[in-house]
Parts: sequence; structure tokens; C-alpha cells
Amino acid sequence: MSEYILKTNHVFKSFKKTRAVKDLSMSVRKNSVYGLLGPNGAGKSTLLKMIAGIITPDSGEILFSDHPWTRKDLLNIGSLIESPPLYENLTAFENLKVRATLMGIPVNNCDDVLQKLDLTDAKNKKASDFSLGMKQRLGIALALLNHPKLLVLDEPTNGLDPFGIEELRRMLREFAASGMSVIVSSHILSEVAQVADDIGIIYNGSLLYQDAIDTGENLEQLFMDIVRKEREA
Repeated sequence: MSEYILKTNHVFKSFKKTRAVKDLSMSVRKNSVYGLLGPNGAGKSTLLKMIAGIITPDSGEILFSDHPWTRKDLLNIGSLIESPPLYENLTAFENLKVRATLMGIPVNNCDDVLQKLDLTDAKNKKASDFSLGMKQRLGIALALLNHPKLLVLDEPTNGLDPFGIEELRRMLREFAASGMSVIVSSHILSEVAQVADDIGIIYNGSLLYQDAIDTGENLEQLFMDIVRKEREA
């Protein structure tokens, strides 16, 4: 058995004449947090959308648990990419119940994730009345409903206050310790440095660097050196 939950091999994706992802190969270890770093527009969201099945690669291969990715694998993948997919006129619990029903997941899972995301008191509150941070937490709760093997989070700290960010860090480490793998994208290097086991640096659609985090290394300097070198080239 491979030590990796996910691999992409030479993946390409274009939109009209724009090449969003170029020949990208990455490897995500089981039971780890993988930090995907890159400036806005680097290709992070496009890559994560392919992993989450929202869009399909033009070419290349995605492997999940040692086999070619299929839509059945979405039962084992949870994702929050860009804005949380909420029904504003429904309560927090109703949003979760709709997703659970569509996926054939026990409704009991709804209360479990509400508690995990500290949203139990807002269970019967409409999503339209939520703050941006609460909507983000509800989006993460939706991604956790199926108890995924792989959790994909795109800029998950958006809208969270400092306490929410600290709590998210703790949860990400707990997820990895419990056997879940997490891919978290961000352009905030300091956030990723505090939670990730491995990092990948993406710029202009290409993965320029991938390795385990060295605790003694200056991640900001590493990032700037790698991106600057690519820009100069």
C-alpha cells in the first residue's frame, strides 16, 4: 500500500487560451496536512476543483487511494472551495440535512459536525443571518458530513476572527491525528507554517516546490526565493 492518499500526475487544465494548471504532479501523504501555497491567481483553486470533481483535467491523471480517481471517490472526499454552498433561506441544520440526504449519510452526522464546529447554538438559525465567519464554519461542517478520508479546504481562514483561526488550526491537527488527510490552500504563509506537515508552492499554474516542512526553515524566505527565481526565468 502506498503512503499517499492522493497523487496528481502531469495534470493540465486550460480555460480558453489561459493555461491555469501546467504539468502538475503532487503527492499528499496519508494522515497529514498538506499546505498548498501560492499568490492569488496561481492555480490553487483550479487544482483543488479538479481533486474535488468540480471540473475535469484536460490531461494527466489523478490517483486516490492508489487507484485512478472516479466520482465514487467523492464519498470519501470533503471539500470547501471558494464560497460555502449554502441555502440562505434554510437553517444551519437544514443545510446539513439536505446534503446528508443527497449523499445518503445518516442525519445524526449533522449534529456531530455542528458540535465539532461550535455551531450547536446556531442550529436553528437561518444561514442568511450568519456572519461571514459562521458561514465559513458551516461550509467546513458540510465538508465533514461524510467523515472523509481527504478534506480539501481552499483559503479556509477567510472571514474567521483570530479565535476562529486558532480553533481551525487545532482542528486540522486533530483531523490528521485521527487518520484524515487534509489539503489546505492559502496565500498566508504564517498560517500554513503552523499546521502543515508538507508544503507545495504553486505559481503561474506550476508546482515549483514540494517537500516536508523543516521547522528551522524560514518559509517566507523559501517561498520568495522560489517564486522570484521563476519570475526572473
